[in-house]
Amino acid sequence: MVAPWGGEPVFVRAGDELHDAASTMKVAVLAALHRSGADLDAEIPVVNRFASAVGGEFANDPDWDSDPVPWGLLGRSAPLRTLAERMITHSSNLATNLCLARVGPEAVAEVWRRAGASGSASPRGIEDYAARDAGVQNRVSARDLVRLLQSVADEPELLGLLERNAFRVDLAAGLPPGTRIAFKNGWIPGARHSVGLVHPPDCPPYLLAVCYTGPLASGEDEDDPAARLLARISAAVWERRHAIATAQPLPPPPSSRPAPPRRTG
Repeated sequence: MVAPWGGEPVFVRAGDELHDAASTMKVAVLAALHRSGADLDAEIPVVNRFASAVGGEFANDPDWDSDPVPWGLLGRSAPLRTLAERMITHSSNLATNLCLARVGPEAVAEVWRRAGASGSASPRGIEDYAARDAGVQNRVSARDLVRLLQSVADEPELLGLLERNAFRVDLAAGLPPGTRIAFKNGWIPGARHSVGLVHPPDCPPYLLAVCYTGPLASGEDEDDPAARLLARISAAVWERRHAIATAQPLPPPPSSRPAPPRRTG
């Protein structure tokens, strides 16, 4: 989905189709935390035991986390602000569950409601597999991800944090070097999503959200064929950026096959 910042979509394809949210749900957790009135400089215990949405407890697996920093704090304490930052900039699963435990899933649900989301929800923590197996699913659509970013338009601190995303792949990789983008991506085996607010230097900003579910998504944080597919979509939208600003409907970008995976060693 493509939309001018603060405007209606100019290109939509399967905009309401729901996907496993992966780490895109962390934006809603961030908004809930900032709106909760919590003292972000207060330190909280860094633990790895969380209440499951279906009762009992669950824990995160460090091998499935993209950020080692919060794990180095395990058994100590850390400011909420630091955990919120790592949740977004390095997509920390452990930090996400600590922030979610602080605000509660209902506060996150309120973020989605306030954004006008029609189907997206994030009622459980990251790696709460018992809840997932019981049918409690974190879901997002491209349309709702655009609405979510639009809903934080008056919260520049949140958008500024999204600009510091360390994983400059998928949407960011399709833009000219140095282009400002406030974005959050998410990846698991079988899914790769990203939503971002792009600031071209020569026209007004625009929103782009792409959700992909399929075999191209390897689950790798960076070396992922699906990430390169999203980059090609982002590049095609960039070429049409002036049409977005004037709210002209965009023609669909040309279909193309992603480049084969690169091997590094």
